[in-house]
Amino acid sequence: MPQLHEQLRACGVVGAGGGGFPTDIKAQSKVEFMIANGAECEPLLHKDLELMVHFPSQIVDGMKLMMEAVNAPTGKFGLKSKNLPAIQAIGPRLKGSAIEMVQLGDFYPSGDEYELVYTATGRLIPPAGIPLQVGCIVSNVETLYNAFQASQGIPVTRKFLSVTGAVKHPKSVWAPVGITFRELIALAGGPTIDDYGIFISGLMMGTLTFDPDEVVTKTTGGIIVLPRDHYTVQRRARPLADMNRIGKSACDQCSYCTEFCPRYLLGYDVQPHKVMRSLGFTTTGADVWNQSAELCCLCGLCTLYACPEDLFPKEACDQSKKAMRAAGTKYVQTKPVQVHPMKEGRRVPLSMLRKRLKVEQYECDSHYDPTEIHPTSVRIKVQQHAGKPATPVVKVGDRVNIGSLVAEAAQGTSANIHSSIDGTVRNISDKGIEIQA
Repeated sequence: MPQLHEQLRACGVVGAGGGGFPTDIKAQSKVEFMIANGAECEPLLHKDLELMVHFPSQIVDGMKLMMEAVNAPTGKFGLKSKNLPAIQAIGPRLKGSAIEMVQLGDFYPSGDEYELVYTATGRLIPPAGIPLQVGCIVSNVETLYNAFQASQGIPVTRKFLSVTGAVKHPKSVWAPVGITFRELIALAGGPTIDDYGIFISGLMMGTLTFDPDEVVTKTTGGIIVLPRDHYTVQRRARPLADMNRIGKSACDQCSYCTEFCPRYLLGYDVQPHKVMRSLGFTTTGADVWNQSAELCCLCGLCTLYACPEDLFPKEACDQSKKAMRAAGTKYVQTKPVQVHPMKEGRRVPLSMLRKRLKVEQYECDSHYDPTEIHPTSVRIKVQQHAGKPATPVVKVGDRVNIGSLVAEAAQGTSANIHSSIDGTVRNISDKGIEIQA
């Protein structure tokens, strides 16, 4: 019988929480703690809650399989204490096991793996490190569901996600990989406004598109429809040059962006206010201050919550990290990681964050709709994961079935890709493999 990591690779399982790291690589590690991430911190998205409520057995069984694979004697299941239906669904299935439930507060971003590892184990990941360095592996609850499915020989062909925001009937569904956002919005009753933008996988860490023909991938956590003139859409759509110009002229170095930074409060040398200084200095100055962005996790809290002047420190950090990498410069934190004494007092409640984002009116349940979705065609990307793109193994005119391998993982870090519908391959391009039902 194949080992779990072989089943995971064959079935194309990757981090479903957004990172897309191939899970078969994690399954070959040896750790002390296996941590399930059910925190779900992005405002308006509730798909992990729905998944835990409706598929608890598969998630817990997947976690047990991962624990066995990585020889982890202890499991930690992180989820928010406010999500009582999930606690009631998951809790009984942990009895008699080595898995302990870790209840989290309703704060952003309690699902950050640095934060979750610390909360669950009391351990602090080394600066720029990974959970493995402190004996932990973290997997999103949907990834664990997919791990269980892989153990049954079922590949990843669909994605569990929420469709919410300015739609008539917000819901969570199993969406075939490669289906368009346009079709999902229609399934949610259509938009409630004519002109809108679509946030992919979250308002804070997701991306913004105005193209409803974008397609679902293995890492799509949800789509949030908002009016085109909404505060968050306007903020995200602003040209980068404008963000920099405004920051250069208006930043008064109040340091709120740093004081609210979750990584800074954990003890990492992330100081967005210093990075903002680089916008107004010479190249030499930028080299100095940009180093304070190296350990930023790009959670967006500084830009969308902390800054009283609506500036863009997160975007400045993002540019700084790219500039540092292009220059071959890597900052190494030398001081020990030590949790800030004000950490607990500076947590940001989701309710306050929603108000700051002006999305409180869109907060609602997005209950699971079990209706099967049968698109007439899909466009399946060959790059849906961290690492190298998969290589197509089909040609135009080939007949495929749900679960058929259509693109094979490259050597190294990569993942297999499978068809999400029965049909015929109509086109293969750099945009993906198009299959007609």
